Amino acid sequence: MARSSSGIVAGLTAAAIAAVVFLGYQASATAPAHPPKAAAQSPVPAPSQSAAKQDPAKPVPLPAGSGTGARVVYSVGLKRVWLVGDTAGQEPRSFAVMPSTVHPKPGTYPVSSRSGAVTGSDGVPIEHVVRFASADGVVVGFSARVDGQVPQPDPAKKTGGIRMARADGDALWNFATINSKVVVVP
Repeated sequence: MARSSSGIVAGLTAAAIAAVVFLGYQASATAPAHPPKAAAQSPVPAPSQSAAKQDPAKPVPLPAGSGTGARVVYSVGLKRVWLVGDTAGQEPRSFAVMPSTVHPKPGTYPVSSRSGAVTGSDGVPIEHVVRFASADGVVVGFSARVDGQVPQPDPAKKTGGIRMARADGDALWNFATINSKVVVVP
């Protein structure tokens, strides 16, 4: 009985190895001879002129007219987000973002939906998607790329993903639940 079991194991092992070799050959046969070069991507967004003059040791002040109470403040022009809590005297968390090609109009919006992980409209895996508006038929929301990059969006595509670093995406995800207030300022 032991001899027949070892023969079966050896046969299954040989079949598995043959399958792996075949799949490897098939993958190499369908791969392009010279894969396209990736476009240069900057890992963090370039600071705006206003942010460049800011002392990095000091927090970036909230924009005027950004509302009151607990809210997410998004400045399209400064390429920045603030997470403002209800606690008086507490400095809001603030971080740089990369705006999408489609921008919501200034105003106040509720968080309308959230997704833990999806594929973005640009085909890139993203996480912690917090949607709050639509503009020009495109849904607009915050998200972070799973690969951690924050490149400029393709200007030829209409996208609504406002991208940020993964740690900032985690913080925004924990802060901005359904119906949370998002204030968009120029």
